Amino acid sequence: MTKHNTLLVGDCLIHLANIETGSVDLVYLDPPFFSQTVWRSKTRDNTQEYSFNDKWESLQEYKAFLAERVQECKRVLKNTGSIFLQCDRTASHHLRLMLDELFGSENFQSEIIWNYRRWSNSKSGLLNTHQTIYFYSKSAVYKFNRIFTDYSPTTNIDQILQERERNEYGKVVYKRDTTGEVVQGKEKKGVPLSDVWDIPYLNPKANERTGYPTQKPILLLERLITIASDEEDLILDPFCGSGTSLVAAQLLNRRWLGIDVSNDAINLAQSRLNIPKRTSSRLLELGEAAYLNQNDKTRSILNSLDAIIVERNAGIDGFLKTHYLETPVAIKIQRASESLEEAQKKLLRACATKGCILKILIRTNPRRDLTLFESEFEDNNLIVLDSYDLIVGEWLNNPRLKATPPSDIAN
Repeated sequence: MTKHNTLLVGDCLIHLANIETGSVDLVYLDPPFFSQTVWRSKTRDNTQEYSFNDKWESLQEYKAFLAERVQECKRVLKNTGSIFLQCDRTASHHLRLMLDELFGSENFQSEIIWNYRRWSNSKSGLLNTHQTIYFYSKSAVYKFNRIFTDYSPTTNIDQILQERERNEYGKVVYKRDTTGEVVQGKEKKGVPLSDVWDIPYLNPKANERTGYPTQKPILLLERLITIASDEEDLILDPFCGSGTSLVAAQLLNRRWLGIDVSNDAINLAQSRLNIPKRTSSRLLELGEAAYLNQNDKTRSILNSLDAIIVERNAGIDGFLKTHYLETPVAIKIQRASESLEEAQKKLLRACATKGCILKILIRTNPRRDLTLFESEFEDNNLIVLDSYDLIVGEWLNNPRLKATPPSDIAN
């Protein structure tokens, strides 16, 4: 009998045979994806390389390999247990059919989409920025802990808090009492968690990053484990790799059992379990709005130029989508608190390491002693342009123009 909180080296099929039937509460597996690749990755200090082989003779071999092991995972699951299988677009459709056959399509619960953003020099086609996690229960009676998320900023919360009903025409209307007052609804906890999860991929400087290829974020595994298990439940990962699921289980006060064919992976998992590290996500904590630093005026000017907006750079507010002499064209919008000289210095300083030849500075503050194109600037490739509202404002405030009838100006 296999003890909990144990790491096992070897083929999970062999070790699964030693696990008691109906003893596991949740199985999570992130198996090979049929990528036909040998995955390699190094630690940040380049002292250790991790790798695993995801090459197969055929799709049939791959499917048979997984089906045999998933069948054993089903055997060890309790009747109230669930399985989460993570995959990507390579073979996800084959794995969905396999799970339908092994668990029954009636026990399919969700197709979870883990959505993330990653830079890629992609070949032609759409950039792949998601993976799929299939959620199946062993029976119709399974553990499920509902998670609530915040309402969308566009949601009218006051309306949600009022009860509704259908009238005689089948139209949804506010429910009213005998005096005609709107009936207040029950307490609201938020929006139930959907099946699309926006959880950032681990960035290169994340504390929990180990250098193991295809390592997943702890935040992702914590959410899966929270949904379908309780404290002290047993979590099994038969392809545990660097042990992310086990670390998440330990942090959530669950028991765990991990299996992997690689000694290096097992050693890495053990070191992580000894000193668990979780990287918090500023994006999830504060939302995307926290990264939007540009004000509405700056954003409007950049949009009029069809520019790519830069949110976090003191000297560059955006880049033209078109390059000049194969180099990016940087744009800076003068702030109300800046002189034109200050804005110019910030732009040139920020461009020093960007390889920009052409720079554009948008003047937004009135300055009588400066002309449209300033010869005093040291960089001849710096273009200074007036914003539209500045041009109109200066025209309206020009005494000579005010004293001249519009018909005379036109002539």
